[in-house]
Amino acid sequence: MLNLPAKLPVPEIPGFLGWLNYWSAAAAKVIRFPDPARDSELLKRARRTPSGGWVVQLTDAPLDLDNPSHLDALKRAYERFPEIGGRAAP
Repeated sequence: MLNLPAKLPVPEIPGFLGWLNYWSAAAAKVIRFPDPARDSELLKRARRTPSGGWVVQLTDAPLDLDNPSHLDALKRAYERFPEIGGRAAP
C-alpha cells in the first residue's frame, strides 16, 4: 500500500510511479537510481537532466494497465523501488 506524501519519511521520496517520472537528484539518491546492474531496462528510456535529476519512462507507449506487459513493467518498478510510496521497511 502506498502512503500519503505527508507520511513519507523524507520529502524527496516520490509518492507513486507513473508512466513518465521525474526524480530530482535528491530523489534519485534516496531511491538509489540508477544502479547499472539493476536498472538497465529503465535506463533505456531515461535521460538525465542538466540539474542532475532523471526523467524516467516506464514503457515505450503511455501506460495502459489493461496491457499485461505494461502492468508487469509497473510491478517491476515498484519492486525495484520499495521506497516509493513509503513501502520500504524502516
